[in-house]
Amino acid sequence: MSVLTSLKTLTLSLILGASLLSGDTMAEQTSNKPKVLIFDVNETLLDLDSMRASIGEALGGREDLLPLWFSTMLHHSLVSTVIGDYQDFGQIGVASLLMVAQNNNINITSEQAKTAIVTPLLTLPPHADVKAGLAALRAQGYKLVSLTNSSNKGVQAQFESAGLTRYFDERYSIEDIKVYKPDLRAYQWVLKKLNVKPSEAMMVAAHGWDVAGAKAAGLQTTFIARPGKALYPLAKKPDHVVKNLHELAQLLK
Repeated sequence: MSVLTSLKTLTLSLILGASLLSGDTMAEQTSNKPKVLIFDVNETLLDLDSMRASIGEALGGREDLLPLWFSTMLHHSLVSTVIGDYQDFGQIGVASLLMVAQNNNINITSEQAKTAIVTPLLTLPPHADVKAGLAALRAQGYKLVSLTNSSNKGVQAQFESAGLTRYFDERYSIEDIKVYKPDLRAYQWVLKKLNVKPSEAMMVAAHGWDVAGAKAAGLQTTFIARPGKALYPLAKKPDHVVKNLHELAQLLK
């Protein structure tokens, strides 16, 4: 065989190999696309920043304490799960605001705390990218569901107020199992409800702790880097990091 013939044969082999490898890669990427997208609600879809006024008013003008209140609420929802003493998320929210007030030498009553939280929390607006992003993902054929620590009635009211109901196939609340995210049982429960494998679902959240829990449960994960939100450095990295739902829709085309 001549040198020229050998080179032609080698070139054809390399081209064929590259083509097959490319096909395998594309097939793998396609198969890795999730069947269902599971969305966190508060801060991921809904803008908590609108509560600054009501929380600030209850805390004597300290609007800067809003993030501390929300993180305190999340912290003690996990305390509730760990010690096996389930409490409604709204009640934990009120208790947490009382704690923040006490720690900052601010006097408020339980009724004042409830007033500052309940109505504003149920009427949070969606982030600017949410409706268009959800519409694009639905148009791409994805099943969209939500999984929240809020109560069933609470998330229903939130979705109705924000105009998000029509975008979702199902809404799930940990109220039904009384185990707060990011306990792995919360993700395992919703996977069972959806009848999908962990690898066939993707958790989408703006909380590092939420994507960490979902990743540990075997789900695909996407972290939405909302302003002021960061990943937990010691957890496994999410599959994707995006700035908004527009980027996620482009990613999953």
